[in-house]
Amino acid sequence: MKTLFEEIKASIKNNYNQDRSFWRPVLPWGGVFTIKAGRKAVSCTPLYVEIRLKNTCTIDGFLMLLYVILNENENFPRELSLHLGREFVDCFLYLMDTYSFTTVKLLWIWDKMEKQQYKSEVHKASLIIDLFGNEHDNFTKNLENLMSTIQESYCSNWRCPTRVQEDQQRTININPPQEIPHGNLIRLAVDELFCSRIELCEESGCGGLREFSQRVFCHGAPPFVVLNMQHWKSEDLAYVPYYLDLSDHKYLLEGATLFNKEEHHYSAAFQIDGHWMHYDGLRN
Repeated sequence: MKTLFEEIKASIKNNYNQDRSFWRPVLPWGGVFTIKAGRKAVSCTPLYVEIRLKNTCTIDGFLMLLYVILNENENFPRELSLHLGREFVDCFLYLMDTYSFTTVKLLWIWDKMEKQQYKSEVHKASLIIDLFGNEHDNFTKNLENLMSTIQESYCSNWRCPTRVQEDQQRTININPPQEIPHGNLIRLAVDELFCSRIELCEESGCGGLREFSQRVFCHGAPPFVVLNMQHWKSEDLAYVPYYLDLSDHKYLLEGATLFNKEEHHYSAAFQIDGHWMHYDGLRN
C-alpha cells in the first residue's frame, strides 16, 4: 500500500492527464476513535468507548504541513527530533503514512497540548474533545522551544532607568506596517522585527537613542519557522515572498494556513515538486 505522501505525489502526476481526482481522504475534519476495553471490564462483556474530536481544523492544517515538510526535506526528521522528540516524529510519520488520522490528532493533543488548551466532556459513552478556537492557541503556541527569539537593546543615555533591555518572544508575530510603504510588505515587517536598528528611547524624560541588536533564536535557528500573521488583511498579502532571511538563515516558503472568517474555518496550502495544493478537511 502506498503511503499518504506517495498518494499525494501520484495525484500531482495524474493532473497531467486531466485527472484531478484524489481518492484518498486527507486528514478529514473531526474524528472518532473507538476503544475496546478488556473482556473483564463488565461481566466479561466487551465495553466500547468512543473519543470524538470536534473542530479539529485548528490543528489539521499545520499537521498536514508538518507531514509534507518532513517528507520533502530528508534532514528535517532528524533536526525536528531535537525539538519535538524522536519518538514523537517517528510515530507521527507512521500514523500519517498509514492514514491513522484520528490517532495522529490524539498524538498531538495528548503529547504536545496542555489540558487547559481544549474543552472536553463526557457524553454517554463518549469523551468529546473540542478544539474550537484558533491555530495559535492549539498549535503554534506548542512550538515555543522552536520559535522563541530574543533581542537586546542599549540606551545611549547612561542615566536611563532601563538602559539595558531584553525582549523575548515565544512566537514570531509579524505585524503589518502602520504606514503602508512601497515594496515587499512582508519582508519589511520581518526586517522590523529581526533587524538591528536605532530609535529614540521611549522611557519618559530619557531623550537618548536606543540601539537594538539583531533578533536571534534562543535555541538556534530552527529547521522551519511559523510566521503568525493573523492581524493582516488579505489584500495586503497579495504578494508573499518565496524566500525570507531570518537571523542569518534563509527560509523557503513551504506552505500557509488560511482562515475563512465567514465559516470560521481553517484550511491550508502547501507546495510539492513546484505544484501548489489546497487542503481542506471539510472537503472530499
